[in-house]
Amino acid sequence: MSARTRAWIALAFAVILEVGGSLSMKAALEAPWLFLLTGTGYAGAFVLLAQALRMGMPLGVAYGAWAAAGVALTAVLSAVVFAEPFTPVMGVGIVLIAVGVLCVELGSSLPATGRGQQTPGQEPPGPEPRRQVVDV
Repeated sequence: MSARTRAWIALAFAVILEVGGSLSMKAALEAPWLFLLTGTGYAGAFVLLAQALRMGMPLGVAYGAWAAAGVALTAVLSAVVFAEPFTPVMGVGIVLIAVGVLCVELGSSLPATGRGQQTPGQEPPGPEPRRQVVDV
């Protein structure tokens, strides 16, 4: 299994733990002992997010996907578990979040181009060379 696949798996479990922690927080308002699950879920989520980064996933992709999936799953599951509202506007928002994360992921795999961007191992660009004018 490639490092990229392992990173995505770690990130998926990070999302699951983060969503579980968020749902536990809501439930802990009625049963305070569930705050233990909240803390454990968040701690595990951060450990797995860091693991995905360690495996080479770019921070913008990892954090974007983690946050977006967390928002989407928490909204859907809180509607199911806690009977909170889920409106069509929320559904459109979740779709837009998913499209945004997809754009970040696809953009991260394109080569960097343009002034001020460089590939690893490349020397940073220096100042523009000065041109001397010689009178003849």
